[in-house]
Amino acid sequence: MSKAFTREGAGDEDEDEENLSLALKLPPGSKNYITPAGYARLVAEQEALIKQERPRIVEVVAWAASNGDRSENGDYLYGKKRLREIDRRIRFLNKRLDNAQVVDPTLQGNNDQVFFGATVTVSWDGGEEQTYSIVGVDEADVARGRISWISPLARTLIKAREGDCLRFQTPAGVREIDILEVVYQAID
Repeated sequence: MSKAFTREGAGDEDEDEENLSLALKLPPGSKNYITPAGYARLVAEQEALIKQERPRIVEVVAWAASNGDRSENGDYLYGKKRLREIDRRIRFLNKRLDNAQVVDPTLQGNNDQVFFGATVTVSWDGGEEQTYSIVGVDEADVARGRISWISPLARTLIKAREGDCLRFQTPAGVREIDILEVVYQAID
């Protein structure tokens, strides 16, 4: 069959979307809980893709197409591939934003129980202290102390109170977590 009648990378698009959704999978039927700052970042990314990046790439592809032979035109081939990537990301962001439930941690008030948006200081096995903020799936960044509300650690912490001692199963074995402080503050 001629190359002209096949779609290059036809399976790649579905695979990439499936891999991305598996990495950021939400529990069935649940909302996409997200902080106001996280929501604003997703909206800003979506707008940048729609208003800046996509029009720029469309312009390059149109220019490259006007040059003639498209089969060996790198600008055209790369541009079309990049357009597919941008469109896939826009679809993903649309789904995430449509399903988003914005939860502002600052509106929780004076609460000593752990829920979404809490910033929790814990002590591991009575020694090392760490602080975690429980955020949305799209905002998680362990290096910054932000864990997704669906992560095993967050699920262990949710509904616990200051002063509670919890047991947490890690690959290295069971560890004890003492909850030292629960604060609800803006997460930037």
